[in-house]
Amino acid sequence: QVHLVESGGGLVQAGGSLRLSCAASVNSLSINNMGWYRQPPGKERESVAVISRGGTIDYADSVKGRFTISRDNAKSTVYLRMNSLTPEDTAVYYCAAGVRWPPSYWGKGTLVTVSS
Repeated sequence: QVHLVESGGGLVQAGGSLRLSCAASVNSLSINNMGWYRQPPGKERESVAVISRGGTIDYADSVKGRFTISRDNAKSTVYLRMNSLTPEDTAVYYCAAGVRWPPSYWGKGTLVTVSS
């Protein structure tokens, strides 16, 4: 069982930046994929970014060039740096991890609100 705890959400103005963090309860070297999903109000959950243990990264088209995912295996933590935020980025952001993508393990989510 892997427990994931997110932090870093909040309210930001359009054009601003936030960094989300997610700490895993196990050594992240034992986790193949770590990343982020989000669920905007009234919409389905969608994959935002994922990074493999080997460093392969994939982004949703809507965030390419604005968001950066990284992981620090020494701290068992994955990060999501979000720049040039727009109101369309408003969502609950979920940390996720697992062998495959979609993953098996989920955090409880952190709310990101971008005001216009």
